[in-house]
Amino acid sequence: MSTKELTKAKSRIEALVDEGSFVEIGSRVSARATDFASLRKEAPGDGVITGFATIGGKLVYVYSQDASVLGGSLGEMHAKKIVRIYEMAMKMGAPVIGLLDCAGVRLEEVTDALRGFQLLYLAQAKASGVIPEIMVVYGKCGGGMAVSAGMADFVFMEEKGASLYVNAPNTLDSNYKEKCNTAAAKFQSRESGIVDGYGTEEELAAEVAALVSMLPSNNEDTAVEEAEDDLNRMTDELAGETDIRVIAQSVADTGLFIETKRDYAQDIATGFMRLDGATVGLIGNQEDKLTAKGLQKAASLVKFCDAFDIPVVTLVNADGFAATADEEKLIARSGAELVYAYANATVPKIDIILKKAFGSAYMTMTLGADVVYALSDANIGIMDAGMAAKIIAGDQGDVQETAKQFADKQSAEAQAKRGYVDELIEAVSLRKQILAALEMLFSKREDAPLKKHGTK
Repeated sequence: MSTKELTKAKSRIEALVDEGSFVEIGSRVSARATDFASLRKEAPGDGVITGFATIGGKLVYVYSQDASVLGGSLGEMHAKKIVRIYEMAMKMGAPVIGLLDCAGVRLEEVTDALRGFQLLYLAQAKASGVIPEIMVVYGKCGGGMAVSAGMADFVFMEEKGASLYVNAPNTLDSNYKEKCNTAAAKFQSRESGIVDGYGTEEELAAEVAALVSMLPSNNEDTAVEEAEDDLNRMTDELAGETDIRVIAQSVADTGLFIETKRDYAQDIATGFMRLDGATVGLIGNQEDKLTAKGLQKAASLVKFCDAFDIPVVTLVNADGFAATADEEKLIARSGAELVYAYANATVPKIDIILKKAFGSAYMTMTLGADVVYALSDANIGIMDAGMAAKIIAGDQGDVQETAKQFADKQSAEAQAKRGYVDELIEAVSLRKQILAALEMLFSKREDAPLKKHGTK
């Protein structure tokens, strides 16, 4: 046993939680003896420290894998300790945070270890949508443990030494680690979208603590704190602004915006902010064209917010779906996933059309909204007026005049007259208008059709 490594597993917990609040559970649990001599060695805690603590005064359940004990591999008792934590968290309605440093399945325990993974997956599946699940990868997270991480709501990685993989980079056809490190934090953050953020251990502890403070503890809790900002504050700086992150920070209480999956699918930004002390989910188009990955990213946040009764604000500025051969492989399915998520979400949904909302992007991003605002100079309709005019007028017509008429029909004013927009607003009052809509929608009740569950 390495005291240094054991201290590292424990110190990761101490760095995350309120000072002196961690209480360990199951410290004397150890692996059962088998025919393999390697398991007859002392295995304190069976390679995982489990217990409960507080973060910012909020109860959380934590487990931290210890790589010095059998490589932090997951075996029968190791899994049972984590499952026990999940059971307690479900009863108490508190988040589970996993600090991962695991070589994978424990070979010496054969199917007992595999059964351990199954029990962990079942516990995670039951907890999904009931309590938040957060995981932080500090070392290895391989094989079955990577699947476990994939089931979490939010995943973070240490930027230099951590690795997340089902199959290691060197086992992939035509690949090796030096060519493309598919297990690295940057790859998993930018390409797979599993990872929400990466950084140093100190940075990750701060990010997780901030996220825990923003989220409700369970699906019956409310994520509301005393407001620390002026409800009547104007947002003059947003005139002409289309960067979603800038808008979010300007609108949010005290400028706090916690972005999720920040390096993945850059065409859409997603995250959480507070408005009048209440947590709100934010989705916004960063680019004109929506990609398959961006649609999936947005759908993921809508589903999470709906599960935990968090209102969703959507900032729309897009004119269609991305048109490439690669995008065409997934875009219809991904678009359907976001449409389905919006349609099924019963939480308050507020849409603001910033500059343009055309065609399929307009239909997808505004579906099922309770309130739709548009900036007064926004354009809403099928496509750019100039392009439409060339199709309508053809060779014989007046393209310029046709474009003008088409643009008039797609103005925000025209859509407000037809009832597709509830009110025209100015950027200077964006925060106030969203707050007013949230206040009005506070008591919203909407029953879904009776069914076991949907299929998208």
